Amino acid sequence: MTTPVIPGMHPDPSVCRVGEDYYLVCSSFEYFPGIPVFHSRDLVNWTQIGNALDRTSQLLLTAETPSSAGIYAPTLRHHDGRFHLIVTSVSHGGGNMVFTATATDPAGPWSDPIMLPDVHGIDPDLAWDDEGNCWCTMAGVHQYRIDLATGEVLGASQRLWSGTERAKAPEAPHLYRIGEHWYLLIAEGGTERGHAVSVARGPAPDGPFEPCPANPILTHRSTYEPVQNTGHADLVQGPDGSWWMVLLGVRPGGGTPGWHVLGRETFLAPVTWVDGWPVAGPLTVTPPWPLQPVPAEPVRDDFDQSELRPQWVSTRNRSEEHCTTKDRAGWLTLHARGSGLDDPDVVFVGRRQQHLSCRARTLVDPSSGSGGLAVRFDEEHHYEIEVASGEVRVLARIGPLRTVVASRPAPEGPLVLGVQVDEAKELRDARSGPDTISLGVEEPGGTFTVLATLDGRYLSTEVAGGFTGRVIGVYAATGTVHFDWFDYEPLGD
Repeated sequence: MTTPVIPGMHPDPSVCRVGEDYYLVCSSFEYFPGIPVFHSRDLVNWTQIGNALDRTSQLLLTAETPSSAGIYAPTLRHHDGRFHLIVTSVSHGGGNMVFTATATDPAGPWSDPIMLPDVHGIDPDLAWDDEGNCWCTMAGVHQYRIDLATGEVLGASQRLWSGTERAKAPEAPHLYRIGEHWYLLIAEGGTERGHAVSVARGPAPDGPFEPCPANPILTHRSTYEPVQNTGHADLVQGPDGSWWMVLLGVRPGGGTPGWHVLGRETFLAPVTWVDGWPVAGPLTVTPPWPLQPVPAEPVRDDFDQSELRPQWVSTRNRSEEHCTTKDRAGWLTLHARGSGLDDPDVVFVGRRQQHLSCRARTLVDPSSGSGGLAVRFDEEHHYEIEVASGEVRVLARIGPLRTVVASRPAPEGPLVLGVQVDEAKELRDARSGPDTISLGVEEPGGTFTVLATLDGRYLSTEVAGGFTGRVIGVYAATGTVHFDWFDYEPLGD
């Protein structure tokens, strides 16, 4: 199956089971709040219940934090009556750190961090042995024994395993005690088209480890599979006792080399055991137990709550001084900081694009400022439709180039701006992009007038680079801008 269980930019999934409940977290990079937290009863249908890092005392991302820096690859575990979350912050004052939450509410609040100043690297994992020792395993693959209460390293670090022969980037380690063995699951090959999942096993958490003779146990490299870049996996048992794997993958579209625009998404794959080794795949969303669907996310957010829903993220930080639903009841009010989407300090509030075809609209009142609706990849790759100085204009930023693509006079008062993303169903030639992005205005009678249709490939990882995906949302470029509502609607996925 090509369907992710959590679509959109939700990479590096880590999952744990507590009774009949499953909880999952993902990387969040330069976006605040950080580390989305999901809940499920069936491993297929997931609901976001919060964000673990929702205070600046937990996560401080400044304008100097580059896009695709910030929060990398958390690991979520439940041990001794508490949830533990270990993560790397690739930002000023960051490093590796541990957070905890109560056993009953992983939605939060989560604690302030316990810093791990002597734990170096990325992709930290946590595992406990029968004696209560806590083992932290990092990309590389190397390992520390740590005191979680103080962040102290106990003894020297040691190298465990370098992965399969000649494969680059051994990373994303997860360590498990399953039966009589300790299993070390890693990603390797890089998070691009060569990504893969490999495994080794040993008699103790610190090895020695022998590699599986069938490594990699899951990869889509050099295949025609519609999901590529598969890797960075975590194991969990299903409701029936079977084993499963959550992992990241991408859905490239268009011609050659293929462009993925939603970022790395979370997929599910079954795991069987042969001669004491896990065998993974194929990707699936149809496990052999009754599914428990969750309510569909509403199309419209009327901004009628005192706090934004957990799906909304901002670039680097969000303060009530610049972003609030309390200035004008039922409206989201943004007070500009910075100079627009090219500025790392822009006031932007968006949600991940989660469907290959979708439509977003918003009612904007720009009476005391300028701003609008944007499809953002990073500061150097974004399309937006903006209301400024009595004019509606479509702007495009692609690398060093920034241009006004189209414009028209703006009516007085609030108006509806819209963006529609249409997946490319047929290829014109090998260079065809994955989709088109149309930006326009809704007329008083409800007709949508397109001002410009742009090639979506330029808002893709293959063009922009980095680790993120598209986020669609609203922003203030100057002054104060009010938004009455925001619609996000999938189209045919």
